[in-house]
Amino acid sequence: MELEAYFGEIQSGHLEQVGYDTYCNLLDEVVKEMKGIKVEPEVDIQIDLNVTSYIPDKYIEDSNLKIEIYQNIALCRNEEDIQNVIDEIIDRFGNMPQELENLINIARIKYLAKKLNIEKIASRRTAVVLTFLNNKLDIDINKLVKIYGNRIRFSAGIKPMVTLEIGSNNERKILNDVNELLKEVRNASNFK
Repeated sequence: MELEAYFGEIQSGHLEQVGYDTYCNLLDEVVKEMKGIKVEPEVDIQIDLNVTSYIPDKYIEDSNLKIEIYQNIALCRNEEDIQNVIDEIIDRFGNMPQELENLINIARIKYLAKKLNIEKIASRRTAVVLTFLNNKLDIDINKLVKIYGNRIRFSAGIKPMVTLEIGSNNERKILNDVNELLKEVRNASNFK
């Protein structure tokens, strides 16, 4: 079926620009707003880790397919979504290169961070810093200190921060440690 026949000429152009899933999400938000349902703006978490994350040209040469995969990864909201994307990628293109695995792990980190009111995760030398959205750090700090000891530091302020010393620039270690830290923050918080 032609897109124009289904969505109309104007909507079809918008659909082609942003992709089907993104278009559906935007359309859903507009419908909710028209019905008077409050739509919470989605916070875009800034991830700035010293990790190589992209889809290599040797793995997927077609730029349209790459865009499709990037969009699928960006739309992941939970572990089930991530597993579905991984399965699809492996079925279509074979075993993933490390750069793409890193990208998927960053998507995993992003959805975990959203649940914890984190706005930024950044590398600083051999440490990682989590910056929270508001000035209320509702975490049992003692639980995290028991787990990480002197590797973890806390900074209060308008935007509280948690800093974890990773002690390495190894990409897998960085991603694994950040993932585990987010799980421990969730366990030590009231964000459940």
